[in-house]
Amino acid sequence: MLRPIILFVSIVAMIFILAQPIAVIAKSTSENVHKETTEAWDAIKAYMVDKKHEAFAHGKELLHKADARIEELEGEAAKASGDTKAQYQKEIKDLKKKRANAAKKLDELEKSSASTWDSAKHGFAEAYKDLLDAYHEAAKKFN
Repeated sequence: MLRPIILFVSIVAMIFILAQPIAVIAKSTSENVHKETTEAWDAIKAYMVDKKHEAFAHGKELLHKADARIEELEGEAAKASGDTKAQYQKEIKDLKKKRANAAKKLDELEKSSASTWDSAKHGFAEAYKDLLDAYHEAAKKFN
């Protein structure tokens, strides 16, 4: 009678011992997954930062081109007279306001964190679109 009990206890002990490595393996696997996920997130954030710098440089280039277009309108305004000159000046004033807003949004883009990146990117895109649309409307009026 003692023999079956010893056999039963031995089997239970063996199962318990064999089950331990599975728990340890499961724990290390979940730790590895967490580590890999953290590393991937860090890589994504770093990639976003790289793109942020590229986006900022591109935004600066776009604003320089907009400045050149505004200067062209200012040159044409200098040659105009009367109501046409007043209309040029009004349009140029509006363009400069929109350009200042786009520059502000570009600064926000440059200073954005990973959590505010999408919002800042969208803000600059909208501000630049407003500037570009206003320029095209102004150019249509004088051509």
